[in-house]
Amino acid sequence: MIEIINEIAIKAGLETLTFYSQEIEVENKKDESPLTKADLASNQIIINGLQENFPDIPIISEEEGVPEYSERKSWERFFLVDPLDGTKEFIKKNDEFTVNIALIEDGIPVLGSVYAPALDLLYFGSRNDGSYMVKSNNERIRIFSQIADLSEPLSLIESRSHGSEELEKWIKDNGVKIKDRIKSGSSLKICLVADGTADIYPRMGPTMEWDVAAGDAVYRYSASNGIHESGLIYNKENLLNPNFIIGL
Repeated sequence: MIEIINEIAIKAGLETLTFYSQEIEVENKKDESPLTKADLASNQIIINGLQENFPDIPIISEEEGVPEYSERKSWERFFLVDPLDGTKEFIKKNDEFTVNIALIEDGIPVLGSVYAPALDLLYFGSRNDGSYMVKSNNERIRIFSQIADLSEPLSLIESRSHGSEELEKWIKDNGVKIKDRIKSGSSLKICLVADGTADIYPRMGPTMEWDVAAGDAVYRYSASNGIHESGLIYNKENLLNPNFIIGL
């Protein structure tokens, strides 16, 4: 299944690049978050691809209406999709945007695909096979991460677009020693913990389930032994995530 999901994510990501090279038209959704034609085009490719290959599995996408909890609370599994994560990065044209597709089973992401089309960089992870990175030369590299040791200086990754006073307070209150701070956009932040580039990603601000599910799968299954638990759960009545820390 993961190979098909990867193909769909790549196809959708390549479609976003047809808009990336043009002047980007931006609308605002009801929550004031930005929306572009690339979001909608990517969404359509993903929905069509998933429905064609997995017609019996329901889908929740950022760009589709979310079914009522009374309907979806009984779902044993479903796809969770962010057709273009990091729309602000897309608009700024800094290349740090991704296509995210995850399969959720009983509240846990069991596989996820994260494709950064402008970087031609693919991350994917599955419960059965572990986590991998594929660069533009198509070399598939198994990736691993370790649980961070708070007694040691750490490499911290943080949002390029969302600064946080709460993050600074968490660092101070917990006496976290920082070796370096890396800024990145979209779900790449989680993937950069999964591949060992960064030690921790504390997120002290709002995210939705579709923002993190695919990257969460990549992180969870990057453990050398067992699974790295992230603490995140999915298909909640409210799809807003609490604050979380990837890497601990």
